[in-house]
Formats: sequence, C-alpha cells, structure tokens
Amino acid sequence: MLRRTAIVAASLLAAGALVLTACSGGGTPAPTATGEPDPDASVAIRLVLEPGNLDIRQTAGAALDQILVDNVYQGLVSRTPEQEIVPALASDWTVSEDGLTYTFTLNEGVTFHDGQELSPADVVWSLTTRKETPEWRDSARLANVSSITADGQEIVLELDEPDSSLLWNLTGRAGIILKEGDTVDYNTAANGTGPFRLDEWRQGDSITFVRNDDYWGEPAQVAEVVFDYIPDNQAALNAAVAGEVDVVTGFDANLKEQIEQGGDFALVLGQSTDKGTLAFNQTSGPLADQRVRQAIRQAIDHDAFVEALGAGETQYGPIPSLDPGYEDLSDVAPFDPDAARALLEEADAEDLELTLTIPNFYPTTIPQILVSNLNDVGVTLEVESVDFSTWLNDVYVNKDYDLSFVLHTEARDFENWANPDYYFTYDNPEVQELYAQSLAATDEEEAADLLAEAARIVSEDAAGDWLYNGASVVGVGTNIAGMPSINVNERLNLAELTKSNG
Repeated sequence: MLRRTAIVAASLLAAGALVLTACSGGGTPAPTATGEPDPDASVAIRLVLEPGNLDIRQTAGAALDQILVDNVYQGLVSRTPEQEIVPALASDWTVSEDGLTYTFTLNEGVTFHDGQELSPADVVWSLTTRKETPEWRDSARLANVSSITADGQEIVLELDEPDSSLLWNLTGRAGIILKEGDTVDYNTAANGTGPFRLDEWRQGDSITFVRNDDYWGEPAQVAEVVFDYIPDNQAALNAAVAGEVDVVTGFDANLKEQIEQGGDFALVLGQSTDKGTLAFNQTSGPLADQRVRQAIRQAIDHDAFVEALGAGETQYGPIPSLDPGYEDLSDVAPFDPDAARALLEEADAEDLELTLTIPNFYPTTIPQILVSNLNDVGVTLEVESVDFSTWLNDVYVNKDYDLSFVLHTEARDFENWANPDYYFTYDNPEVQELYAQSLAATDEEEAADLLAEAARIVSEDAAGDWLYNGASVVGVGTNIAGMPSINVNERLNLAELTKSNG
C-alpha cells in the first residue's frame, strides 16, 4: 500500500539553503502593523530557491509548492500553516462511515485566471488525469481512488479501501484543479483559480504575482507580490536594510540583531516540518550493522546544532512535532560518546572511515559538528560537498553514499521510511505493515497511534538520524501584517498579507 517512491527534489532542499535552524516551540509572533493597509501596495519577499520551471503538474520541487499552491492553484481543500484541513474550491465535504466515499460540494462562480468558468467536469478531469498519469507528481497519492464523478456541484470520490491520508493529499499537488483542455505553457505560465495571477518571471531574479481582481473569494489585500531570489543570507540582509525587500524568509536566526537594529524588521520564529536528516546507507558494509548506526547517533550532540544555528529543538525520530504520530524519542539515542565507543568496539568497527555526501548549498556548520562529534569516538568522516544535481544522481537515484545530509521539508512524509526502494535504504516489514494499517484506519487518533508505533521502531533501528527540526525563520517588516510564519519553506499562502503606509 506504499504510495510514493520519491520525494520531490526540492522538497529535500527548499529550506536547505534557507534555514539551517531548528524549531522553536510555538515560535515568536510577527509584528503588528499599526498603519492603514494599502490595497495598492507591492510587497517584496526574499526567497532562496528559484524553480527551474513552473510546471507544477510534473516538475519536482518544493520551490513550486511554496509559491504556487494556494496563491495561484487551488484544490477542493487546502491546509492552514498549522496543518488543519480547510475548505477551498469545495465549500464542504462529507466522508462515509466506512471511509470509502468522499463527497465534496463545489463552490459556484469560480473562474480561472483566463476568465473561463470552473466546472465540475474540470474537477473530475483534473483528479482523474492526475491519478492516471504517472508523470504527474503525486499521482500515486490517489491510488486508492476507484472512481471520480460529478453530480451537479457534488464531486464524489469512491475508494477501494479506506485511506486516512486522502484528504491531506488533496490539499497538495494531488488535489490541484486545472482547466480541462487548457493550452497554457505550464513551464513558463499558469492558469489557476487562486487570489493571485502570475504576472512575470524574470529567470534568475524574481517572480511577480498580481492580485486576481476577479477572484471568487475574498480578494488579496495587496496589489502585487514580488519574490526576489537571493540565495546568500548576507545579501538578503543587505537588501532588507536598504529597503529593497519587505520580508526575508529562510533567514539565519544568528543575524537577529543585525536585521532588527534599525527598527524596521522583526525576526519571527515559527514551527516547521523541516527535518535535518542524516541518512545511512544500510545496504552493505559497517552501516548495515544497527550497532554502528546507533553508535553514530549517540556520538552526535544534537543540542549543538540548535545552539550553533540559533533557534529550535532537537528531533530524535522521523516525525516532527507538527505531524500526526509525533512522540518525543530522545530516550532512544541520547548523546553518550562512551556508549558510542562501546557499540563500535562491540561491532568490531573501531577506526571507522566514512564519507558524508552533502549538497554544497548548505553552510559548513553541519558537517563541522558531525566531523568533530564522530572524531571524538574514533570515526573519521570525510566530507564531499557536491552540487545538487550530483547529489540527486549519486545519492538519491543510485544510492551511492555512506552518509548523506539534506533537509526534508515536506509534511507527513513518513511513507519514505516504509518504502525499501527509497534512498534511505531502510527495509522493515513491520514498519511497512504499521504504515499500511495507519492508512487504512478510519479513525484519526488510531492512525496517528499506528504512525507513532512505527516511528519508534524506525528510531530504535537507527534507520537514520534527525539532527534537528528546522524552524521557519522570517524577517518581517514592521509595516507588514498577515505574513505566514509557520512552515513557510513548504507553503506560503499570501491571501491575508497586508502592507501599511506607516
């Protein structure tokens, strides 16, 4: 019942160059703008990772989801930053007691950006085409859906078996509604139903949205949003100080004093599902031994990452605190270099030499801490910093690595630990069965409990290590309100964004 064999490429990295921080509880509140909101305002937002193209149907990458979902494209349902599922193109929905029938009531009067009306037939076509087109991202997330039909404004999805993840999946790419027969060039243009329209893409520089004045719902509060792609944090700080950007996402919490010193910005910390993941190649060699993997975990001082990166909380299992099934698993692998040395000796793996493959857009802080921690227990770690295309080919596709680090940003992605073909190389039938049971559960609490049980096994197997749960670190102008601060590396719903004159 495994649904997906690959995460989207930049779901791995969207926060990589973005935030190397950890999560900070509930975070800090955004400033409250005191001036009168200007409906004609333009807001400049610094982002880090620019998409390679705009085809959200087929192109991997959280860089697309971050800006296009909710703002330009919509589904029957959406989700809040706090991960609550809410209505979108559907005004409401019901689920049968047996979990096999989902009925959505489609809003009337919805139009696409090109002026064409949204019809129930468009919804049926979009979901059916997604399900039947493997080249479209997340098509497998609709695998349990046996039929998609329309009866007037009601859209009915029938399932072969219950799927507790279906509603959640419909809040993402799997649920995006497109116009049947659309001739738009999705690589460079867009035709959605959202509160913003794509206006201009200056490749290598910026993407501009403008308010959709014909939006079917509450109109956006600003006339324009410009996403400025500035990879370097110091350059982003300079742009903020110079008044060139109004919001800085993916920021460095250690630069709090510098960005706040003029009084025009406040640094906001919010929760996220970003998981700083250290993967172990378990197919052969010393890392096939659970004792060696456990030793590496217990050699790592997770608090050091939080302290060095300026925000957050540690994470000791595959599920972050925002996701169902979260449990504090710090008891499974506490920092204990002596225990690590004993495990390495027991496994006859003393004087171990390993290679860490890491994309080169990450700051050196992470490998420095890992090299130091592992050296303390007799493990020599060689760092190979590579461009992302090399990482994708060598690690993600060919599984040619010892250790690897990337920041996995996607929410509710435990499925990767239940997939033996994934680059994590972890294969535990008990975990796979618990995950399948969780999907089949019709009770949310039961589904979460099953995930928690599976996650503890994953952690006890030392299937990987989770160095930190990354925070959303956002510098917000004091004249800006309504800026999301939770999980901003995954989704940025800007419908309530405002900019005041003072």
